[in-house]
Amino acid sequence: MAKQAKDMQFMKAALEEAKKAYEKQEVPVGAVIVCNDIIIARAHNLTETLRDPTAHAEMQAITAASNYLGAKYLTDCKIYVTVEPCPMCAGALNWSQISELIFGTKDEKRGYSIIKSPLLHPKTKIKKGILENECSELMVRFFKARR
Repeated sequence: MAKQAKDMQFMKAALEEAKKAYEKQEVPVGAVIVCNDIIIARAHNLTETLRDPTAHAEMQAITAASNYLGAKYLTDCKIYVTVEPCPMCAGALNWSQISELIFGTKDEKRGYSIIKSPLLHPKTKIKKGILENECSELMVRFFKARR
């Protein structure tokens, strides 16, 4: 399977997680972590459910992947997340030494890229815009319903 097709397949899995968050009235962000083309962790935002401001999809996925691998470093893994990670999650991804971050849509207000100094590990590759419209539309629909 071509790399772009794999990226779309894994981002669709992250979108399914985001839809689970949406159904729970959580901010609809979903993430999957992939190692050797196998999804080893799936997660979505649980901040309201767990009453925990750190229970972002990325944080949940990092913990699940680390437990699955029995290791704190995710150097051979990629994370697919529907929305650009916040600075907290980017910092956690740095500490995990994840090899690649692939996200759907930017977060102009709270994404890690608003911080001028680099937050991700220097070896982490970044790819953005995979299924961008679908990822963005879910966020827009969620916040429109709230206002």
